[in-house]
Amino acid sequence: MALCPDGKGRPADDVLRRALYQWGFNAGRHDQEPPEEETKTLAWVARNAPAVVDLDSAKRVRMVLEALAKRKDGKAAAANTFRRRRAVLSNCLRLAVEQELLSGNPLHRVHWETPKAVEELDVRSVATPAQARALLDAVRAQGPRGAHLVAFYACIYYAAMRPEEVSMLSADQCDLPTEGWGRLMLAGARPQVGSAWTDDGKPYEERQLKHRARRAVRPVPIPPVLVAILRAHLEAFGTTTEGQLFSAVRGGPVRSQEYGAVWKEARRKALTTAQVASPLAAIPYDLRHACVSFWLRSGVSLAETARRAGQSVAVLQRYYAKVLDGEEARMNALIEQGLAEQEGGSEEP
Repeated sequence: MALCPDGKGRPADDVLRRALYQWGFNAGRHDQEPPEEETKTLAWVARNAPAVVDLDSAKRVRMVLEALAKRKDGKAAAANTFRRRRAVLSNCLRLAVEQELLSGNPLHRVHWETPKAVEELDVRSVATPAQARALLDAVRAQGPRGAHLVAFYACIYYAAMRPEEVSMLSADQCDLPTEGWGRLMLAGARPQVGSAWTDDGKPYEERQLKHRARRAVRPVPIPPVLVAILRAHLEAFGTTTEGQLFSAVRGGPVRSQEYGAVWKEARRKALTTAQVASPLAAIPYDLRHACVSFWLRSGVSLAETARRAGQSVAVLQRYYAKVLDGEEARMNALIEQGLAEQEGGSEEP
């Protein structure tokens, strides 16, 4: 949109955005005929949009970056939003270089200070173990649907799983002994992306684990409390025809709108009015942060925490810096205590 000329004949921004997003760049709809207004808009774009070779201009690329750094209302976009947009643009330009439409990536000729993104956990979002249990109880109290999803949230809280990993969890990946710790062998993820953006028209894609090679498996030991919850879930609900533990009301994978609505109601029931208005466990993903924070505060090593959570140690150190800072002070106090005891018990030469 930033590259298209302004002036007489340019469609309104909302129409132009809708035509490009829903039709021009949506491969899933290329065999369908767009509405008349969108058809006219796309024809205008075809006549007026610059060619790829015209992007070989630092001035023009800077103009695009300035547009990417803003929201639709003209205010500054979040740092993470801009970084994601810039990465997509860079990938497109690299593809143009590979296709020999450009001699080099013009982004490299533009001096642009990328805004710093907030990469630390907001500790206000981390639920305590007691709060997490109260939230799970509030989920369970929401009738049959809530009872079905208790184990879904429990996997996020007790095993630090991502929701898309829980969606793919199958019975054959679960080792659930009658006593003691169990183990999950995570082997994939099923993120929700929207049916308009997948090759097969499904609202999700099945992928490998995040930051892992295809067919890689991540073993995660799980505590007895989660073992019991999963055993009870399998006994009460069984599995889908494909072996997965969780499904939507009308079949297929559990969608974010569904488990998000149940979670919203659980927060309203389990938390105080002030807590509901706060970032505390605002979304189900915050249960993963609570789990990782609890592991770190319990003394689990960085390397083991990173392995179980499927993250790198570097990301863990950066994102959970405030949690680690607190642990550093506690460890320093233990060392100081040990030194004091040693000095107090030593004999004078």
